[in-house]
Amino acid sequence: MFRTIADFADTWKTESGATLKVLRNLTDASLAESVPGARALGGIAWHIVGAIGEMLVHAGLPLANLPDDKTPCPAAAADIAAAYESSAAAVMPALSANWTDAQLDEAVSMYGEQWKRGFILAVLIAHQTHHRGQMTVLMRKAGLPVPGVCGPSREEWAAYGMAAPE
Repeated sequence: MFRTIADFADTWKTESGATLKVLRNLTDASLAESVPGARALGGIAWHIVGAIGEMLVHAGLPLANLPDDKTPCPAAAADIAAAYESSAAAVMPALSANWTDAQLDEAVSMYGEQWKRGFILAVLIAHQTHHRGQMTVLMRKAGLPVPGVCGPSREEWAAYGMAAPE
C-alpha cells in the first residue's frame, strides 16, 4: 500500500515505463497470439490499458476520456502502446490535483469491498505487472524479442557481450 503520492509517483514512473517497453515490442501480427482458453496477447495488452481508467475512475479519481474495459481493442499494436502511454501519463496530474497523502488511507468502495486508496494504487501496479508477465510468455511464443523489465532479457545479455543464464 502506498502512503504518499510521491512514493507512488516514483514507482509508477518505473513500472509504467517497463510496461510501455513491452507494449512497444508488440507487432500487429502478434496480437492474436494466445494459448487455449485464455486472452490473446492483444487482449491482455488492451486490458492493461483499460484498467488504468477503469480502476482509478471507479476509485473516484476524475480521469476523462481514457479507454476502459468497454472500449474496443484497436487492431494496431502501435495504437495500443499509444493509448497506454497517454493513459499512464494522465495518472500523476490527476492524482496530484485530486488526492492527498492523507486520503491514501481512506477507504472507498471497490468491487464490493472497501479498499484504501493507497492499496488501490498498489493493486494497479501489481495488476499490470501480472499481465506484463503473461504478455512476455506470449511474446516468446510469437517469436518476438522481449525487453528486460526487471533485469536483462535473453536478447539484452547478448548486447552486453555475455551469455544469457540457462
